[in-house]
Amino acid sequence: MILRKAKITDVEEIHALINYYADRGLMLARPRTQLYEGLREFTIAEYQGRLIGAGSLHIIWYDLAEIRALAVTPEHCKNGIGRELVEKFLEEARELALPRVFALTYQQKFFEKCGFKTILKESLPQKVWKECINCPKFPNCEEIAMVINL
Repeated sequence: MILRKAKITDVEEIHALINYYADRGLMLARPRTQLYEGLREFTIAEYQGRLIGAGSLHIIWYDLAEIRALAVTPEHCKNGIGRELVEKFLEEARELALPRVFALTYQQKFFEKCGFKTILKESLPQKVWKECINCPKFPNCEEIAMVINL
């Protein structure tokens, strides 16, 4: 398996992977436009030329970034791929001198295993919520806020 930065040709597969889990209520859907606009933030897990995982690190402010849209194909779950992507994002955050990374997730146990701690959503800065207005679950967000200090 290799981890690499995403290419334009990956967008449809990323979109399908995210929507697979979104349709099951396990993560939030992402419109294609958001994927194209944020493509440079995405890292891909690839095995034998196939996309088997994806996610992004989105910078929020000078001291905070978010891991977003983290997903692994069902047939490759439980193989450490999600954890490797998280570690890659944490490495990127350290290189950028970002002191904290957070995730809004339904997968609390996974992020706990990666060293994240649960926090109150309200403790995150307002900048985090600028995209929430477009979410179909707004204002009744059920995601769990988790953070790791680097």
